[in-house]
Amino acid sequence: MTNVDFYIQAFGAIELRRVSNSDGSIHVSELSIGGAIFHLHEETADPKAFCPKRHDGTTVTIGLFVADVDAVMNQASAAGGEVISPAQDYDYGYRQGKIRDPFGHIWMIEAEI
Repeated sequence: MTNVDFYIQAFGAIELRRVSNSDGSIHVSELSIGGAIFHLHEETADPKAFCPKRHDGTTVTIGLFVADVDAVMNQASAAGGEVISPAQDYDYGYRQGKIRDPFGHIWMIEAEI
C-alpha cells in the first residue's frame, strides 16, 4: 500500500494530481482532505527527508479536524492505522484520538464538542 492509498482509505482523501519520477515513485501527490489541500512527497535519498519509521519516531503530530472523530478513527484503523490513543472527550472542549499511519506519521483526529 502506498501513502496515497492509505490516506484515501483512512481519511477519504482525494488525489487531485500526481507527478511521478522516472522510476515510478511519487515525486509529489496533491491531496485534499475535507477541502484542505496538501502535498505528499515519497522518501528520497535526501538525508533530511525521511520516513518516520526509519528512526522509529516523528517530530510532529498532524492535527486533522473532522465532523465525526469516531468514524474517522475506525476508518483509519480499518485501513491499517494503529490507534495510539482512543478517541475521548477532553475538558478543554475537544474530542480527540491519535492514529499512527503505516509510515510512522502520527495523526490527531479531532473535533470541537
